[in-house]
Amino acid sequence: MAGWKAYATNIGSPTAEFVIGTYRNLWKIEQSFRMSKHDLAARPIYHRLRDSIEAHLSIVFAALAITRVIETRTGWSIRKFVTTTRRYRAITITAGEHTINAADPIPADLQAAITAIRGGH
Repeated sequence: MAGWKAYATNIGSPTAEFVIGTYRNLWKIEQSFRMSKHDLAARPIYHRLRDSIEAHLSIVFAALAITRVIETRTGWSIRKFVTTTRRYRAITITAGEHTINAADPIPADLQAAITAIRGGH
């Protein structure tokens, strides 16, 4: 019986194809947890209180959801998106009654990615 696994499900009578397909998609979940802290440059945080733990997990899952939206809409990996966007900044300087806005020009591929994330085409 080595190598056999049993699954409990609340789905009525799943077909073998459904169970196998679902199992094969587990790598996506595992990949999400492997990449999240490294690619998002998150530091390990140690919590003791339940509220702190739940807040931290909420933030991690929100970041994961945003990551998946970015990857799905742009076709880029989150690593590529973070390293590409990291260098672009915008600044507003107010001196007296004068306001100056400055920003690095955004390349066409990054602008297309940002448009895709916003839901544009």
